[in-house]
Amino acid sequence: MKANKTKTGIFIVLIAVCFSGLISGAIALVLGFLFTVFAGQLFPNFTHKSIQFLLKISVVGLGFGMYITETLQIGKEGLNITLFTIAATLILGWLLAKILKIDVRLGHLISSGTSICGGSAIAAISPVINAKPKTISVSLGVVFLLNSVALFIFPGIGHFFNMSQHQFGLWTAIAIHDTSSVVGAALAYGEEALRVATTVKLARTLWIIPVSLISMFLFKTKDGKIKIPMFILFFILAIAINSYFNLPAELTQSITGISKRLLVACLFLVGTTLSLKDIKQTGFRPFVLGISLWVFISISSLLVILG
Repeated sequence: MKANKTKTGIFIVLIAVCFSGLISGAIALVLGFLFTVFAGQLFPNFTHKSIQFLLKISVVGLGFGMYITETLQIGKEGLNITLFTIAATLILGWLLAKILKIDVRLGHLISSGTSICGGSAIAAISPVINAKPKTISVSLGVVFLLNSVALFIFPGIGHFFNMSQHQFGLWTAIAIHDTSSVVGAALAYGEEALRVATTVKLARTLWIIPVSLISMFLFKTKDGKIKIPMFILFFILAIAINSYFNLPAELTQSITGISKRLLVACLFLVGTTLSLKDIKQTGFRPFVLGISLWVFISISSLLVILG
C-alpha cells in the first residue's frame, strides 16, 4: 500500500513538472516511458481518457492564438499534399500488408493511422470494420511507438534541411501520426510552426469521415458507427472568436500558454502508455509495415515541400 502511494505521489509530481513549462515535450514523453518501466502502468483507464481530454482542450485553446484568414490560407495550401499522401499511403499499405501476410484489418488500421491522424483514426475506423481488440491494440502500439520516435528526430531533420517554420509545420502535420506528437514537435520548432501544424493536422483529421465510409464499403460492414471529431468544430469556433472579437492580448496569451503546457503534460501521459512488454508482443511484421509507410509519407512529403 505504501509503495502504491509513493508511485502515485511521484506520478503527480511528474505531471506537475511537465505542466510547469520547465521541460520540453520530448523530455516529458521520456519521463512518462521511464516511469512506466520502473513503476508500471498506473491508472491505465484514467490515463487514456485524460490523454484524449487534455489533447482536445489544448488544441481548442491554441485556436485563440490564430486568425480565420491565416487558417484558411494554410488549410488550402495543405489540401493537395493531404489528398496525395492519404490516398498513396492507404494503397501502399494494402499492398505491403499482402506482401507481409499481415491480417487485412490490422494492415488497414496501421495504414489509416499513418495516413490521417494516428490513434484517433484507428479508434474511429476500428468499429467501422469490426476490428478485434487485439488488432486494435497492436495497431495502436505501432503508431504510438513511431510517434515517440518522430517527436525526437523531426526537429533535428528540420534544422538539418534549414526548413522554415512554415515548411516544418506543414511537414510534421503530414508525416507524424498523432496530433499530440505533431504539436509537440512543432512546439519545439517555433510559434509559426505550431500554428501551421495544428491547422493542417486538424484539417487532415476530418478525412476520418470519408476514409471511414470507404472502409465500410471495402469491408462490407453496415452496422459500424462513424465518429465525427467534434472538438475540431470548437477549435474553429475559438479561431472565429479570436478573429472577430477584440479579446485582450493578455487573455489570449494566457489561454494559449496554458494550452501549450497542457500539451507537454499530455505527452507525459502518452509516454506512460508505452511499455517494453507491448512492444515485444507486437512482433516485427506490423512494425515493418508501419515503418515502411512512415518512411514513405515522410520522404515524399518532404520532397514536395522542399521542392
